[in-house]
Amino acid sequence: MDQTDKNILTALQNDFPICQHPYDVLAEKLGLSVEDLWERINIMIEGGVIRRMGASLDSKKLGYASTLAAVRIKPEHMEQASKLIGSFHEVTHSYQRDNEYNIWFTLIAESNARIDEILGQIVEKLKLSESDILNLPVLRLFKLDARFNADTDQQE
Repeated sequence: MDQTDKNILTALQNDFPICQHPYDVLAEKLGLSVEDLWERINIMIEGGVIRRMGASLDSKKLGYASTLAAVRIKPEHMEQASKLIGSFHEVTHSYQRDNEYNIWFTLIAESNARIDEILGQIVEKLKLSESDILNLPVLRLFKLDARFNADTDQQE
């Protein structure tokens, strides 16, 4: 990764323009053609340097409710449970964990009632008991500003 790639990463994280053609603005600001900018971004995506590009919106400020949830699933039902959980468009992330509660996921929905409805459907469709699912809404928010620091060359 050269200095231009580092500058691109910094701009994507800190200076992303909110306009009709943001990549044109970024390319000009970085002294690149739009084609060169996209080529470099795609190389970083393919190489795993960039895993996701997208907006990070504050769902609470937009009037939505959210929660962290977990289910306790028998290993032989893991695939079925994963497919069901992932079928809800309100699920933003889901992860398998080596834990008693072995699938964890986040939900963002228009209301707490909708969250309860989704969790109820999961319990019903997977034939779970109420103790097999956890609903862990945020009580106090601690937000980290986790950004890639493109100015360091440290290796782990």
